[in-house]
Amino acid sequence: MAELRIDSYCGGIFQTNGYLVRVAGQAWLFDAPEGVTDWLGEMGVRPDGLLLTHQHHDHILDAGRIQETFACPVYAWAPPSEELTLSKRLEQMMGVPCPIDPYTVDHLLAGEGELRLAGLAMELLPVPGHSPDSVCFRMEGYPLIIGGDVLFAGSIGRTDFPNGDHEQLLAGIREKLWPLPDETQVLPGHGAATTIGEEKATNPFLS
Repeated sequence: MAELRIDSYCGGIFQTNGYLVRVAGQAWLFDAPEGVTDWLGEMGVRPDGLLLTHQHHDHILDAGRIQETFACPVYAWAPPSEELTLSKRLEQMMGVPCPIDPYTVDHLLAGEGELRLAGLAMELLPVPGHSPDSVCFRMEGYPLIIGGDVLFAGSIGRTDFPNGDHEQLLAGIREKLWPLPDETQVLPGHGAATTIGEEKATNPFLS
């Protein structure tokens, strides 16, 4: 099995994580927080594609720049929309403009159970509740998921945004994530990595 190399980036006012997964000579970026385009440039890496765990503002702020700079395709569960990015809601909350460079989704994932890219195969685990388009990417052959804002170390994604659903999120975590092996590492959209076993044993929202 090819070696999987993962580098993490954290940027923007909400300290949002992005992950660069490199395997078999390919590079895949998961989420596009503010500043990640410059980070890739400093590393000298051209991503072969951008995969979005969901499309809240802080996770797609650099999506347009990524697409323009590297001419790479974007994969997401749903087409872009204000209903998903919540940029207007964020402007109201913060009292300042929160513009988003336009981007397109080249490959829609809704309804798909897996995604096979060069050197990388993933099971798609949709877990709405934080956002309607939230999807976790489980790496086949590796004990690893990239989960966006579904599950955190000791917490879960917020559900007080428009289209949030607390019970739906809890049910989705129990149905889609708890059956995974305890040693499965979870790379979240914010904060430190954790494991399925650790969260099953200690997460106060899911006890």
